[in-house]
Amino acid sequence: MLIGIVGAGPAGCALACFLAQRDIECIVFDSQKRPSLLVGESLVPAAVPYLQRLGIEDEVAAVSAKKHGAALRHPSGLRVDFKFRRFSKSIPNYSYNIPRPEFDLILLRRAKSLGVHFVNALAKVEKVDSSEREIALTQASLDLAGLPQHPDFLIDATGRHRLFSRALSLKAKKGGRDDVSYFAHYDNFKSDAVVDGQVVLSVIDSGWSWQIPLKNTLSVGVVLDKQVASRYGDSPQQRLDNIIATDPLLSISGRERCRQSDVMTYSNYQLISEKAFGKGWALLGDAYGFVDPMLSPGVFMALESASLMEACIIDVKKNKTKKINYADLKKYAHTINQWHDSWATVIDYFYDGRLLGLFEAGQNVSKNASRYSPLRLMEWHIRRVIASVVSGAATRSKYNQQVLYHSCRHLLSDDIDSKRYAMKSSLKNNNVSIKEESCLN
Repeated sequence: MLIGIVGAGPAGCALACFLAQRDIECIVFDSQKRPSLLVGESLVPAAVPYLQRLGIEDEVAAVSAKKHGAALRHPSGLRVDFKFRRFSKSIPNYSYNIPRPEFDLILLRRAKSLGVHFVNALAKVEKVDSSEREIALTQASLDLAGLPQHPDFLIDATGRHRLFSRALSLKAKKGGRDDVSYFAHYDNFKSDAVVDGQVVLSVIDSGWSWQIPLKNTLSVGVVLDKQVASRYGDSPQQRLDNIIATDPLLSISGRERCRQSDVMTYSNYQLISEKAFGKGWALLGDAYGFVDPMLSPGVFMALESASLMEACIIDVKKNKTKKINYADLKKYAHTINQWHDSWATVIDYFYDGRLLGLFEAGQNVSKNASRYSPLRLMEWHIRRVIASVVSGAATRSKYNQQVLYHSCRHLLSDDIDSKRYAMKSSLKNNNVSIKEESCLN
């Protein structure tokens, strides 16, 4: 069996590695075009077992900052700190903040070391109508790859380019928000982390921001409604700088900031294809769907989807190839959709203010309850549930999802206005002078 993978990001390279480790032949088309910065610089702990399985953890650790937790905070002063714990025997109590281009190259080199064949060009595909497949590589791409015959199965790992979806005119479900993100790397931007490598997520006017401590710099980004973003300036640089300058939290931490990179722009934060597979093809990673990166699930979802797709191609127990069938692909799509729904639910709690409101309720319980009060124990348990969800260890757990739902429903009493923590869709009319600050050569 020959598997054709289009795209050499984390999803495509991970799948190629998994297949090569089981002596399954695959060929990967790689355009070799990579931006200098990429969204997805922070990993959840659930990604670490995949780094270990791929044999790249030590190499990733050498270029990354070790991550021990995350924090949510609001301009009102409310702050919640999570420290990762071992919620599963297989998932550690740490993760990494990664330089994404270097991380992607580590995966690429690992695939090549396992003997994966790469074609240094973007594959071209066309819609066909045959008993075997609905989409095929063009003859030019087959010739370029030196393939005498077509691969048995094609996988789209082109990420947000969504090559197959465009060729097949597949419909997709878009999230309710229309956000855009601007981010860059900075020197002399004070990290507000209180735990090594801690990612700090802050509510800002009309959106939220991140601070991700990397090994030699700090990644700072903002996410907000597209229509609101234009009011902060005419360019991505102006908008990011103005938001930092006017935000009550970021302006203090970034007072002495010195930008070391270009400002990158990302949009389309919630998009999931309505169809994940068909005759002779399947979608993988971001090419299938992605959710808001607020909890940093992107790279983990790429690695998880690669592992799930591997199980569609290989009988893992017998360690041999099998005929790719509808039932396995349907199970693959169902599991990925469960992941997307679970991440999106928790992210929605953050956007509509319920998550921070729940923590305010927990703090009130802790202040007024005795040390061994059932209420205090309940508050501790809810914190543990949330931490296990955001770590990726138990995100899909029905029990955890129910705990969050009922906690928000019953603990957010009338005296706690969770809407005060919600993301706004409007913007105060700030008249701010724009001052570009960059140390770029």
